Amino acid sequence: MTDDERMRRWRLVLGSEAEDEIGTTLSAEDRSVDAAMAALYDTTPGESGGTQRAAGLGSSAPRVARWLGDIRRYFPSTVVQVMQRDAVERLGITRMLMEPELLGAVEPDVHLVSTLLALNEVMPEETKQTARDVVGRVVASLEERLAERTRASVTGALDRAGRTGRPRHSDIDWDRTIRANLKHFSPTLGTIVPDRLVGYARRNHSVQRDIVLAIDQSGSMAESVVYASLFGAVLGSIRTLRTSLVVFDTAVVDLTDQLEDPVDVLFGTQLGGGTDINRALAYCEDLVTKPGETVMVLISDLYEGGVREEMLRRARSLVESGVQLIALLALADSGTPSYDAENAAALADLGVPTFACTPDLFPDLMAAAIKREDITEWAGKYLGR
Repeated sequence: MTDDERMRRWRLVLGSEAEDEIGTTLSAEDRSVDAAMAALYDTTPGESGGTQRAAGLGSSAPRVARWLGDIRRYFPSTVVQVMQRDAVERLGITRMLMEPELLGAVEPDVHLVSTLLALNEVMPEETKQTARDVVGRVVASLEERLAERTRASVTGALDRAGRTGRPRHSDIDWDRTIRANLKHFSPTLGTIVPDRLVGYARRNHSVQRDIVLAIDQSGSMAESVVYASLFGAVLGSIRTLRTSLVVFDTAVVDLTDQLEDPVDVLFGTQLGGGTDINRALAYCEDLVTKPGETVMVLISDLYEGGVREEMLRRARSLVESGVQLIALLALADSGTPSYDAENAAALADLGVPTFACTPDLFPDLMAAAIKREDITEWAGKYLGR
């Protein structure tokens, strides 16, 4: 170990007050590491035997969620577990988690859900049911806002994907039929004499598309995990879709059998750990039985901890097989995401549309994908890319 590296480590251990004495200037990334540690450990005793934060996380749920994502990014999982437990004990998060009445009284939002899911493993048993109730309230609110629109957009796209020129009477699209036959207006009869009918193929309950959602559950993707799990449950309720929901870090977990309850899906995730996108794509590839009728959505910041070349090779193979593969860098409302720009560019070069998407636009995205529209063009139109 060099002297510079030794001084760097001492500076991180001792904190910002030791910077002048040690004479070491931290890099931008090291300052982020230092800030994550300072939020937890730069504390002084409080008046009532508690702690008074010098830096701290405050009471902001988004700030706590970001911090949980940061420590997973900068520290190994064993250290993350220790820091999470220290946070529960030192920063007042304990009070929220130990008192179901207080937790039940807070105004829940996506950030709070992300925090609760991230701390699920250290949450006291007597509070877990209250936490599930809080998560359930957020999910119900999101469902009210997004679920019906998703079903309408997707089922409409499925119907339109099956247009026919010989529809049964109940399946005629009268609006399109009239517009297609305006030139056949008969002044004598005072009406349109249709030359052809436009309508939907006979509706049936057979599976028309396969949807595979692959969700990166690393800490920085917490908000996306919440939204993607909800959308997975909504898509799973549409009988003409076969929906699979897969979450991954360095391991892959198939949560398809829990799609009936998005709260169960969320508590089946384990936010944190590394990221092996290649392994996730390999698992998802095995789920594909009809490539030309499959839409696969990879939701990830693309920071690959596995073999990058294998990930790109597998993505190319999926695209060449006919699978419509889409990479979402985030499914969230929280602004421009952090992501691996090199991997994003490489996927785009392979023909994989790669961009961030807000939850409100996700139903339209899925509708466009089901109709096999050009998704890159769609993103440019609706997302200003």
